[in-house]
Amino acid sequence: VSTVPVGKKPSDPSKPGCITKGAPKEGPGVINVHIIPHTHDDVGWLKTVDQYYYGANNTIQHAGVQYILDTVVAQCLMNPDRKFTYVEQAFFQRWWNEQTETTKGIVRGLVARGQLEFINGGGAMHDEACTHYVSMVENTALGHRFLKDQFDYVPTIGWQIDPFGHSAVQAALLSAEAGFDALYFARIDWQEANQRLVSREMEMMWRASPSLGADAEVFTGAFLEGGYG
Repeated sequence: VSTVPVGKKPSDPSKPGCITKGAPKEGPGVINVHIIPHTHDDVGWLKTVDQYYYGANNTIQHAGVQYILDTVVAQCLMNPDRKFTYVEQAFFQRWWNEQTETTKGIVRGLVARGQLEFINGGGAMHDEACTHYVSMVENTALGHRFLKDQFDYVPTIGWQIDPFGHSAVQAALLSAEAGFDALYFARIDWQEANQRLVSREMEMMWRASPSLGADAEVFTGAFLEGGYG
């Protein structure tokens, strides 16, 4: 969280911590800004999975997931105040299996200190419209099992920011019933988004299962502009 008095610029933005040092935590004219550095790495879209991971065929799209993870680890080690949120386990597990035991120990330390966090936890940020619920469960379970085995880590946030439309199964079975504290997404129908903006209901308690009732409700937030950057 960075707190910056409105209209006042940090004296030296290049120095880590300069924004928060001496800044008031609350009061008139102070805005609390929550910045969440996170991934959105397609497990195959314009390029193949291999091309996305290794950074090949950049004439189509510039993307090299392995370099994201290399850089995140290096930058978090340089400054203990830095944090990063990783999402897609299909890529993270591939990267993990290529690392030395020394690097794995460093990454475990980052996770233990809360500098590297995992949300959603599935192999991919799966679609919710065309997939069968069994595939959705397996995608989630494979990722969560790895995180539990390697880091004793249990994701608590659902992060479905790219699927076009959202299902009750995702909210009830794979969010509330999976133990998530919240579910966030970006893409909703533009008419509903406009209405929710007017009524200030972009955040809600989604009770997705009539039969399970309150046991399957989850705090849900939709992004204001429908994007995920």
